[in-house]
Amino acid sequence: MKIGIKVLGCPKNEADCDVLEAILKDRGHEIVSDIEEAEAVIIDTCGFIESAKKESIDEIITFANYKKYRPFFLCVKGCLVQRYSKELSKEIPEVDSWLGVLSPHQIAEAIEKATPYLVEKPTVVYEEAPRSCNNSFAYVKIADGCDRSCTFCSIPLFKGRFKSRSIESIYSEVERLVEIGVKEIILVAQDTTAYGVDLYNKAVLDQLLKKLNSIEGNFRIRVMYLHPDHLTDKMIDAICSLDKLLPYFDIPVQHGSDRILKQMGRIKNSEQLLELIAYIRSHNPDAAIRTSVMVGFPGETNDDFQKLLDFLEKAKFDRLGCFIYSDEEGTVSSSMKRKVSERIARERYENLLIFQSQIAYERLKRFVGKNLNVLIEQENELFYVARSHLDAPEVDGEVTVKKTREVDIPGYYTVRITDSDEYDLKGELI
Repeated sequence: MKIGIKVLGCPKNEADCDVLEAILKDRGHEIVSDIEEAEAVIIDTCGFIESAKKESIDEIITFANYKKYRPFFLCVKGCLVQRYSKELSKEIPEVDSWLGVLSPHQIAEAIEKATPYLVEKPTVVYEEAPRSCNNSFAYVKIADGCDRSCTFCSIPLFKGRFKSRSIESIYSEVERLVEIGVKEIILVAQDTTAYGVDLYNKAVLDQLLKKLNSIEGNFRIRVMYLHPDHLTDKMIDAICSLDKLLPYFDIPVQHGSDRILKQMGRIKNSEQLLELIAYIRSHNPDAAIRTSVMVGFPGETNDDFQKLLDFLEKAKFDRLGCFIYSDEEGTVSSSMKRKVSERIARERYENLLIFQSQIAYERLKRFVGKNLNVLIEQENELFYVARSHLDAPEVDGEVTVKKTREVDIPGYYTVRITDSDEYDLKGELI
């Protein structure tokens, strides 16, 4: 069967679908990139925040309408289905199969059997599985689910408890990916700092990183989703000292007002977060620190927002993502009073991004005149397009490299940085 896969949402979905693609190929199916050729289409959805849910629903409706002109088997899976399967199945009857948060093996079997509906307790962690990857980088999911108690977050409601994969399983997957030529391994989970607590009775992310660092090959490792409340000195030391680890810290702090942080259910206050950032930079001044923040949380005042801006001024994050709060069913914050109007939240969002852009510009300037090791991934007639340790795929910037000689793509090269702006660098091959 010719199968097309449409992935929406976070990198964890991409990791699952890469595994699913490999399983389907092993079962004799053909994966097609042109949906018009597909006999079956799988849509992997996101159910985290309002904008992501809307994107998923719009995509489902688009494909459901397309079935009027050409018949094919339409399967919708993932987080949105886990949360709203009954409502969705009633509203969009054109979908042939609704599958919740299941393992890639279960998804493959359900598609082959044309299972119309399967939503049960989440089973998202797999041990041994084949692996497919069509990029120079690959996401590897080391755990799923979450045991944290952030008041705004619905993920534990539909992902379930935190569940880690074994070190041996992750090692085998990374080893296979390196063997097929993947140059950057990106470790993902809802909270990578909690890795191992359920299997080994303590967090062992640093031990996992040391094990993966021993794999032979010319590749690098990037770690995403480091919860600031549980990021330890050992973890920081491992990321800063191991030669295959990129000095990149993705730390979602969420806010800079202590009052709002407390209402969000976070543990560390703004001063402790600044101490964490200072510790990282004391180990590696050029480490990239990325964060995510939220505006419009219930009860957020102008003073709270100013404290967030003041915090950002002190923290000087290299990269930042911002989103506007939205009520999520079943969360503590959804029942909180003193909601911030959409107009004010949008205004704060736009002001924050402008404010942060100047910080990012000043931070990137420090690399002009320095040499950076970059991963060249694409080319055009004049330039190569690369990523440095500062740049996770899709969410961060890039390095434009003047084309002065032929190089292997993908491949790591040393580049002298010649210019910068708010998000991107320019450089020349050495």
